[in-house]
Amino acid sequence: MPKLPFEDWIKPLTKDTIATLPSFLRNSAKQLYIDGREQPCAEGGTLETYNPATGQVLATLARGTSEDIDRAVAVARAAFNGPWSEYTPAERQGVLLSIADAIEANFEEFAQVESLDVGVPLHRVLGMKGAITNIIRFFASQALQCRGETFDSPYKGDFTSMILKAPVGVVGGIIPWNAPLISIWWILGGVLATGCTTVIKPAEDASLSALLMARVMSEAGLPDGVVNIVTGAGSVAGSALAHHPDVDRIAFTGSTATGREIIKASAVNMKRVQLELGGKSPDIIFDDADLERAVPGAAMGVYSNSGQICFAGTRVFVQRSIQDEFVEKLSAFSKTVKVGAPTAQDTMLGPLVSQAQLDRVMGYIQIGQDEGAKLVSGGNRLGGDLASGYYVEPTVFSGVSNDMRIAREEIFGPVISVIPFDTAEEALALANDTEYGLGGAVWTQNLGRAMKMVHGIKAGQVWVNCYGLIDPMVGFGGVKSSGYGWKGGTRHVDGYLYEKAVTLKAS
Repeated sequence: MPKLPFEDWIKPLTKDTIATLPSFLRNSAKQLYIDGREQPCAEGGTLETYNPATGQVLATLARGTSEDIDRAVAVARAAFNGPWSEYTPAERQGVLLSIADAIEANFEEFAQVESLDVGVPLHRVLGMKGAITNIIRFFASQALQCRGETFDSPYKGDFTSMILKAPVGVVGGIIPWNAPLISIWWILGGVLATGCTTVIKPAEDASLSALLMARVMSEAGLPDGVVNIVTGAGSVAGSALAHHPDVDRIAFTGSTATGREIIKASAVNMKRVQLELGGKSPDIIFDDADLERAVPGAAMGVYSNSGQICFAGTRVFVQRSIQDEFVEKLSAFSKTVKVGAPTAQDTMLGPLVSQAQLDRVMGYIQIGQDEGAKLVSGGNRLGGDLASGYYVEPTVFSGVSNDMRIAREEIFGPVISVIPFDTAEEALALANDTEYGLGGAVWTQNLGRAMKMVHGIKAGQVWVNCYGLIDPMVGFGGVKSSGYGWKGGTRHVDGYLYEKAVTLKAS
């Protein structure tokens, strides 16, 4: 990997250090992006986004309101009914491929912005280039796959029956702060492949990569008004988007509580809804598991992105006969996980995204101790040179029961709860004893046991002897309070289309 001279990012921003920032951030005041250009918000309000590595203000964002959402939706509707509607599937594919090339060419700047805004280690974001551009190119392939069906008519005479598929219209997208650079494409991919248009409301804590994405897409040839970005508070701009009567579909990733409110809001015009919500995923370790793989696999199934992943396997169920050995190895591995500045080459975990998230995670670490769980390792906020950032040590609790709050509530930080079990039946019962159903995993060398877990775990994604891998051609989703609707694969694209039945008499 080439040397990346961006260490000044973690120092206080001064006149000198601002010169080292990505060009997109040197002018820190950001506006909304509507109809192919930057625009101020209607009321002139602002909000600040922070560098989680330092706690310093990184940029000033426009605080969009319902008036701005109205304007963006009107633009998106006009674009949907305008020239964009005349693009052929092959032309939409061409636009997506052009965007993928442009993102690839500008990816270092995207990585810099994402690392500064979210706190993800820079080398990790740089390593995501292939994954992100592959997702875009997958959706480009799907632009040519929006097929209907034809049927032999049951009627005598010259009749043909068919089902056609057409784009649903304007899509409202509300994306999370934990991985905005990739999350936005789980919406944009379906939008652009099918001929829809969109208004995106990024998270207050991490809006910058979405604004940069809009600019790069426009330069790559995306028509004005097809993609619009409105920054602002979720309770204002996000709520207005969810309630808007001229939005045909909402795609949301975030908390289960907010997801419930979005479902209620969708009733205003019966808009379609796709939700990826909270998780408390089980990761089951049997006594025949290869611990040399299972220990780091289960650990990074939680610690990746500093624990800020919806499907993180935070409830680690370990067969009682290997419990002590597993906890010892897990604790030892956790102490090798380097937490540090996002710009450092050897950093494995960066900071949490915000002061509020830091307070939440530290609060749950205290709750775990108060509930009687044993704090085996970690549990502290980092000090020294990292004291001004939002850094937390990888944390392991043992002696956890499935009814403790740290085992039932989503923490969204690098905190593992180790829970013992004796039999496969008990493991399955414990795994499913949760309101969530986003992910799950099993580690075993017994194929029959693995398939029992695969069929028995109630979740939208299950891994065997691995954790967290996502294939865009297959996709993933959730059940129970983890939401519904599919991301990835042909089912994802179908969610941006509606069907119409046609009966045709030839003469």
